[in-house]
Amino acid sequence: MREAWPEKVVVTEAHPPNVKLATDRLAPLGVTVIDIDMREGRPFPFDDASFDLVINRHSALNIGEIARVLTLGGTLLTQQVHGMWAADLLAEFGATPVWPDATPEKYVSWIHEAGLKLVDLQDWQGDLGFVDVGVLVYYLKVVPWLVPGFSVETHVDTLLRLQEQLDDGGKLIYAAKKYIIEARKSLE
Repeated sequence: MREAWPEKVVVTEAHPPNVKLATDRLAPLGVTVIDIDMREGRPFPFDDASFDLVINRHSALNIGEIARVLTLGGTLLTQQVHGMWAADLLAEFGATPVWPDATPEKYVSWIHEAGLKLVDLQDWQGDLGFVDVGVLVYYLKVVPWLVPGFSVETHVDTLLRLQEQLDDGGKLIYAAKKYIIEARKSLE
C-alpha cells in the first residue's frame, strides 16, 4: 500500500502520548512525525506550497497556515468535533464546553478570509451513549479536557445519580455533533 502514497507524507501531532504512538507506528513506514502546536497564530515549520493535501481530524485548525502550505489547487479536508459536543453530558458534571465556538460557521469564515474556496460542508448530529457508568468514567478519563479535574472521588454524587437513572430504566444518551469541511486553494 505504501507505493500508492505520495513521496512526502508528514504527520503533525501535539498531544504528547499521540506523538510517541504516531512515531512508533508511522516512522517505520517512512512517514515524518512532527510535534507542533496547530493553534491559530502559530507558524508551521513548513515552506510555502509544501503540500497538495492537508488532512486534519479533531485538531486545532490554523486556517491561515494551512492556506500558506497548500499548493495551488491543494485541498484541505477536515473532520471536526463541534464545540457543543456533548454539552448536555458536560452539564451533568458542572462543566461547560471547552471550545464552544468551534463551529462550521467560524471555520467557513476563516476559510474565506484565507483565500480558500469552500467545496463541501457536511454537518452530522447523533447520539453519544453509554451502557454503564464505568464506560462513562473511562471516557472522561481518556478525554480529560471535557470535565477538568474529573475523578470518581470528586464526582461520585453525579456518578451515583447517573447509575440510579440507569437502574430505573433510563439511558445515558447525549448530543454528539461533528462536521466535515473540504476547501481548496485556487489555481490562480
